[in-house]
Amino acid sequence: MKKIVSVFLLISLLAAIGAGMLVWQKLNSIEELRLSIDSPTEFEVLKGKSLYKVVDKLGQFAEIDTFSFKIWLRLNPEFERIQSGVYELPPNVSLIEALDLMVKGKVKQLSITLVEGQTIAQWVTALSQAEGLSHNIPSKDVLYETLGAANFEFCVNIYASVEGCLLPDTYFYTHGTNSTDILGRALSAMQVYLKGLWPSRLIDIPLSTQYEALILASIIEKETAIESERTEIAGVFVNRLNKNMRLQTDPTVIYGIGDSYDGNITRKHLRTPTPYNTYVIRGLPITPIAMPNKASIEAALFPALTDSLYFVATGNGGHQFSTNLSDHNKAVRAYLVQRKINLTREQEKTRQ
Repeated sequence: MKKIVSVFLLISLLAAIGAGMLVWQKLNSIEELRLSIDSPTEFEVLKGKSLYKVVDKLGQFAEIDTFSFKIWLRLNPEFERIQSGVYELPPNVSLIEALDLMVKGKVKQLSITLVEGQTIAQWVTALSQAEGLSHNIPSKDVLYETLGAANFEFCVNIYASVEGCLLPDTYFYTHGTNSTDILGRALSAMQVYLKGLWPSRLIDIPLSTQYEALILASIIEKETAIESERTEIAGVFVNRLNKNMRLQTDPTVIYGIGDSYDGNITRKHLRTPTPYNTYVIRGLPITPIAMPNKASIEAALFPALTDSLYFVATGNGGHQFSTNLSDHNKAVRAYLVQRKINLTREQEKTRQ
């Protein structure tokens, strides 16, 4: 009888060991299972979807044994708390690594670069073409109110324009973010940056408000992309403002022409009065003409101390600065000669 009991216990022990081995194998198969993904792949977890539904969807990348997964989940119940969103699954990711991303809510990060020197209209177009954004931007007339720009002292203006009030930068977001939210962040970023600089500005610059600083900065932005020139150009504009001279800057004229601008400024354009034609009006235009970057804003607030009143492109990059009209006219003639040479070279390259 004792021998029979011993045999029975041995059989039971072996059965238990066998069952344990089977469970271990099933748990190990889940732990080691890798998804057949060759390149970064987007995977969306819809709101309200259960973990089992998600695992079933992941079955497109690997054969997942449901029974084995249930056993594994009993030992790892924290994985039931997955979060909705769009995830980027890396190549050869394991099932557990993929689920860990979802438990931690590490959704795919997207980004858009809002470029300095562009207008709000160009930014809206860029946002409408960006991946994963919910595009709900209202018309320019309503955007000022929607963003609450009137609550941002630096951007308050009677024209309800957000032009120049948003800080160019690269902004990160997740799938489903509203385009307007990105612009709102750019507005807040500009407030923070400008607020930090404004108190330490040069006290004798002819700018009475932060908004006027943005107007001048936007003109500087459009006049040069050369970092070292920004403060010198700012100094020229400050000198002209102080002397009540017209700014006579082409970018303001172009902005005033609007959508009808075909790439060529005519004499008629220069003579046609608009709130932006600085060949006709004195002082600054009524609003900024583009989104200035940090360097242009800094140049507007800390311009170079210079005697220059004029500048013109050299034709080879950069500008020639002059303190008097005679020297400026010489520089203009030199620019026209260089421009003709450059055009001839381009034509020769085209013929080749």
